[in-house]
Amino acid sequence: MELEAQVTGHHTYGRSREKFIAKTFNHLGGAIVAFTALEMLFFATGLSESIANAIFQLPWLAIIGAFMLISWLASRTAHTVESKALQYAALATFILAEAIIFVPLLYIADSYAPGVITNAAVITLVATVALIAIAYTSRKDFSFLGTVLKWGGLLALILVVSGLVFGFQLGMFFSVAMVAFAGGAILYDASNIIHHYDEERYVGAALELFASVALMFWYVLRILTASRD
Repeated sequence: MELEAQVTGHHTYGRSREKFIAKTFNHLGGAIVAFTALEMLFFATGLSESIANAIFQLPWLAIIGAFMLISWLASRTAHTVESKALQYAALATFILAEAIIFVPLLYIADSYAPGVITNAAVITLVATVALIAIAYTSRKDFSFLGTVLKWGGLLALILVVSGLVFGFQLGMFFSVAMVAFAGGAILYDASNIIHHYDEERYVGAALELFASVALMFWYVLRILTASRD
């Protein structure tokens, strides 16, 4: 009887974890759809040009700082508050912030390299699905990537800020390295979703994974746009 109870408990835990994983990936899909809808709205209404011009006139360092603050607040809210409404509000705020900060890059890509946005989106989605599939089918715990990503992210931030302050371009190699970094982040996030996240934190888990997917999309788009010059 005790063995039967343990087996039943294991199966129950497995089913609950699978439900959590499905919810998280469904929320990731919803976040991607919402982001896409916002960008389509910005471009269809002409808001994209106004947003792009406004951002071009502001110091990029200040924009990055504001975006990082919003990202931190949204992530913290989604991972700590008990209210589901506030968790969803945090996710929605983060999606909106991502949509706004992407406008200048999308505007340039649409103007000078037609077609690359779709290509970048397809490449990013295929890579994301492949990395999630690796994490899900192998069931390997990739949490060891956390330290690498932490220090790699810090180095990338230092390079970006230094480039803005001292006026040098980071170039194609940096963009390629950041695509690899984003791929590692997607694998790390997917692994945490499968193995470690609290099963009630599917909104926060989806936010983290969406942030990594958006990062990959940003640098894939930069590479494709630059290659058209």
